[in-house]
Amino acid sequence: MKSSYKTFAQMLSSLMIIAVVAAFVLSSVYKLTEKPIAAAKDKRELEAIKEVVGTFNNDPFAEQMTIMTPDQKHKLQFYPARQDGVINSFAIKTFSDNGFGGRLEMIVGFYINGAIKNFKITNHHETPGLGSKADEPKFKEQFDGFNPQKRKFKVRQDGGEIDAVTAATITSRAVIDAIQRALDAYNNFYAGD
Repeated sequence: MKSSYKTFAQMLSSLMIIAVVAAFVLSSVYKLTEKPIAAAKDKRELEAIKEVVGTFNNDPFAEQMTIMTPDQKHKLQFYPARQDGVINSFAIKTFSDNGFGGRLEMIVGFYINGAIKNFKITNHHETPGLGSKADEPKFKEQFDGFNPQKRKFKVRQDGGEIDAVTAATITSRAVIDAIQRALDAYNNFYAGD
């Protein structure tokens, strides 16, 4: 009986040592990769901002602000784009939880008058070859200059003016939902100033 207890204790202590060493190795790897991963993410977001707003010569990350949706439930990131000190457009990091595959994240560029300039989907789980087409020029081009405050900002199937991606109406609606969330948060922020 004593030998089985001794064997069990040895196995348990060996397992504890392995667990502690593994935890130390994992935390060390995390610490080593944390900053490079964050820098890569920031670089991707800055490239997306450039894509959706066009030219600027400021640092939108240095001037970013957090704005709230009107229901005060969600925080979105607002990035002003300035050319020689004057804001010429802005970008908002937004999302929709209504995609076919769940959450769809994007950065939307707007003209100063609130019309859409462009958008870039930064993260999604949509069906490859269908929902993923929402980030292609054929779908995106119809948004350039579209002012959701002055026109019917819905897909045609819902009585609006936007042509949905073929066989991906749910994803198309999610894109519109995300853009509308960004615009509502901006209007809420602007009205508060």
